Amino acid sequence: MAEEKELTLFEKIANHTIPSTIVYEDDVSCAFRDINPCAPVHIIVVPKVCGNLTQLRYMKEDQEQLVGHLMRVATIVAKQEGLEAGYRIVINDGPDAQQTVMHLHIHVIGGKKCGWPPV
Repeated sequence: MAEEKELTLFEKIANHTIPSTIVYEDDVSCAFRDINPCAPVHIIVVPKVCGNLTQLRYMKEDQEQLVGHLMRVATIVAKQEGLEAGYRIVINDGPDAQQTVMHLHIHVIGGKKCGWPPV
């Protein structure tokens, strides 16, 4: 019998097992407020099911449409949140980039002027 993989934190949020402030949801994606925001608006956009898409570097050709959809959701959420003056989209890919949840996700950050460089 195959061992069941434990759900990621973001899968638990997307399936409403863990409470969160969800700001957008559709059949394949979910967007919610970051619990430790780094800006007035800090939203996380995730695929509802992680599967093997833990990091962008592992994206397969058949996942391009899903990742494109997540980017589209990021723009929808930014508009919903009133970020007309601009916003930053961030994907942290791996430990050196400070990715702490191994489930591909996009940060939508705004509501204040962003500094450059972002490091």
